[in-house]
Amino acid sequence: MTLKMDAAALEAFLRSDFDQVADVFEVVAVDDEKLVVRLRVSNQHLRPGGTVSGPTMFELADVSVYLAILARIGPVDLAVTTNCSIDFMRKPVANCDLISETRILKLGKVLAVGDTLIYSEGDQKPVARAGLTYSIPPR
Repeated sequence: MTLKMDAAALEAFLRSDFDQVADVFEVVAVDDEKLVVRLRVSNQHLRPGGTVSGPTMFELADVSVYLAILARIGPVDLAVTTNCSIDFMRKPVANCDLISETRILKLGKVLAVGDTLIYSEGDQKPVARAGLTYSIPPR
C-alpha cells in the first residue's frame, strides 16, 4: 500500500488541525508496516507518585492509531475512535518519554483496527498495549 502521508505531512496535519497536542507528539517514523510516535513526557502527564498517568498512555495510543490511519487514507478530520481496550503492563520509567509502535491490522471502508505497543524510551519491555477501532466517515 502506498502511504498518502509521510512523517512530515502528519506533523503538519497535527500543527494545522490538532494544534492542542502538536507540541506533545512527534512522528518519529512511518512506513507500510508501522508508525512510531514519541510522547514528550512533562509534569502535566504525571500522576501522584511520579509515574505517567493512564490517561496519558491512552492519549498516546489513540493519537498513534489515528495518525497511522491518516498515513494510509490521507487527512480525514472526522475519523473517530469507536472502541479501545488498553492493558497497562508495567510502570513506565520515570522522567522518560514514551514511544509507541502502531500497526494497522485492518483498514476497511468504514472501520479501521489498530494495535499499539507503548514503551519507555530505551526500554525493550512494553509498558502498555492497546487495540483501537476507528470509524472512517464516507469519503
